Amino acid sequence: MLSSDSFSYTVQARCTRAHAVALLGDLSRQGELHPLIVRVRQLPARPGALASYAITDRLALGPLHFPVTYQADVLVANEDEVVTVARQQPATTVRNHTRLRDEPDGVVRIDVEITLSAPAPLFGYAFRQARAAHLGLASRLGATLEGQAS
Repeated sequence: MLSSDSFSYTVQARCTRAHAVALLGDLSRQGELHPLIVRVRQLPARPGALASYAITDRLALGPLHFPVTYQADVLVANEDEVVTVARQQPATTVRNHTRLRDEPDGVVRIDVEITLSAPAPLFGYAFRQARAAHLGLASRLGATLEGQAS
């Protein structure tokens, strides 16, 4: 049986939407932001994907640290939205739907919704790890975009 839940966050940065999409739609650059990622390797694009990647995270369970590699696809990357989906065995999926919009004074608003589905016995751990990692990414995103835009 699968369990599923979502969380969201918003980041604002002084940059263009094109600049934000360039960072968010290129998963090879996610190591700059995502606190768990230790390796990203581009793969041939899967059918229906703009780009595909093998991503290795370093996870912790108590004092133990272990690598986990999963596949991620960029499905949409345009000035209005970026959609990615990551798949890991067993039956774990993380869907990231990012919406971008211009605000006054050259600010871009980035609204992100993350939905995780996983087998019930793994769900609590996977959801906590995903939420902590993505909120860590969110805390770096604005400054990274503004630093690269200047």
